Amino acid sequence: MDSRIQAFVDQAQTTFGLGNYYLHHHSLWRNVNHFNKTSYTLCLEWFPNGTESDEDGSNPEGTASIEYNVNTGKLKNAIFVMGETYAQDGITFNGGTEEVIKWIQQETGLTYNKQFQLHNETENEIEFSAMIDGIPVSPSGYIEVKWNDKRQLTFFSVHGVFPTGDQVIRETYTLSLEKAEHIAKEQVKRIEFPSFEQKKLIAVYAVEEIYIRNQDKMTKSFEMLQDGGTSKKVNHILQWDEPISGAFDRKEIDLQEEITVNEAFSCTPSPTTRPITEEEEKSCVQAVERLLRQEYPEDSGKWRVTNLHRDKKYLIATLRTDQHETRVFERKLSILLNPNTMDVVNYIDNQFMLEMYHSFEELGDVTVTQEEAYEKLKGLFELQPIYVYDDEEKQYILCGKLDCHHGVNAETGEVVLLDELG
Repeated sequence: MDSRIQAFVDQAQTTFGLGNYYLHHHSLWRNVNHFNKTSYTLCLEWFPNGTESDEDGSNPEGTASIEYNVNTGKLKNAIFVMGETYAQDGITFNGGTEEVIKWIQQETGLTYNKQFQLHNETENEIEFSAMIDGIPVSPSGYIEVKWNDKRQLTFFSVHGVFPTGDQVIRETYTLSLEKAEHIAKEQVKRIEFPSFEQKKLIAVYAVEEIYIRNQDKMTKSFEMLQDGGTSKKVNHILQWDEPISGAFDRKEIDLQEEITVNEAFSCTPSPTTRPITEEEEKSCVQAVERLLRQEYPEDSGKWRVTNLHRDKKYLIATLRTDQHETRVFERKLSILLNPNTMDVVNYIDNQFMLEMYHSFEELGDVTVTQEEAYEKLKGLFELQPIYVYDDEEKQYILCGKLDCHHGVNAETGEVVLLDELG
């Protein structure tokens, strides 16, 4: 075993009191975050002495899975399977919440009330979230700790982002709903929600979440941020005159990466951090078009390539249609390509998810206008301060997050809680 890995093994055995365990397996894997930075993780799987993997390959009860960031040396996860631990002189919390916080700071290097704060607490569990001066951040980070009735650690996980002070543009929050009224009105949109209980589609006016910059009231779209690698927005409609005969030969998707110890400890940037060139974009669009000519020959002009994204071994093209833009769930194709050859490997169509709506009762008549819906909702709007990472400035900027938990039924005019529509 490499001496650098052995050092982590010794550290885990001592820290977590794993004298009753043996190291069953270790592995390396890497992750690329939203900032396109690569980090490497060492996963150590410890089995209780005298146990082996179950017949189905699952780990025995009490297995300790310990993960470290090899580049910072900090603990990422510590999980005891089924909440059972056979640790001796391991991590035990007898001093309450303050002791848990002190231990987290020691293991992660984060500072309480500056980078993370208490989010939720129960008898055997405590959760924290990332923050800056008491204000939440996006993308965010979360910490979770659990213990058993003997207050022995059974679960620890830290994931996401915890900004440091030099990554933040600090300013005084001055936004208010009154100042953002013109934006709030524009964010009331009509959407078709599926109600599985009623087996019908319901037209609802709801607020489309958006960030409003504190400094100049410029808006920034609310996006579900994905880890992975480089992304590039594309806007290319696929059109053709002739289909291609013959079925496409799908190949198995393999997301496993072979990572060497030297790559990990030198923090070699992942291949997925490379920019997507104009030539790669062109080749990708051509390959995707060939696939559609085979698998969707009647769909010329219906599909639009909207995004290219590097993830693990693949370049992934995302395609959408312009149909049903008001529906919560849109038709989407995800096409995986080999980035070296630009051959399509496989694709995923979410049509099977949308087919469940075919038996739903059709929409009724919309009797409520957008203006009327806004008047009903405006007293229920929320505008909360949040620091949002700006890709251009490479810093967190202060914004207000505009949101609303209610909507207006476009048929009846009733104000409803969106969480209760399903």
